[in-house]
Amino acid sequence: MALVGDRSRASVLIDGRSGAGKSSLSRRLADAWPRPRPTVLPLDAVYPGWDGLDAGAEAVIRDILVPRSLGEDGRVSGWDWAQDRPAGFSAAPHDRGLIVEGCGILRAESAPLADVTVWLEAPAATRRERALDRDGDAYRPHWDRWAAQEDEHIHRHDPQALADLVLTLP
Repeated sequence: MALVGDRSRASVLIDGRSGAGKSSLSRRLADAWPRPRPTVLPLDAVYPGWDGLDAGAEAVIRDILVPRSLGEDGRVSGWDWAQDRPAGFSAAPHDRGLIVEGCGILRAESAPLADVTVWLEAPAATRRERALDRDGDAYRPHWDRWAAQEDEHIHRHDPQALADLVLTLP
């Protein structure tokens, strides 16, 4: 828990390309967090479909991070991938920690709203293998489409430069 110290209400943003290890790192961090456990919000639950990297990140910034910075609870619409439509909500109470993980979340608008920002790197072949092992045939036809959005995010926002911590995973 050295990453956030004893700030049990801290906000942590974990960004990186698909398959870089964001979900694994967020689970490990959440397991080490003091009680009460933090809310873990994967952007995969928010992105509005295969072309929604920017829209998902912008919704989390607007509806979760900004309200929390004002001492208010956040709430964002979720996404049902099987039905390809909005579904339910994810909540982020202001009085407990928050870990947001997903490509697109680390940008100039979000970094000042977080206590800790992380960029994860991993070799391209490793990332692809991890992502396709995890999501299989549901992801395979969209890999290039999604990677193009990741490229655009990195080009426009330079998330690595905004990160407090840059990790390269094997």
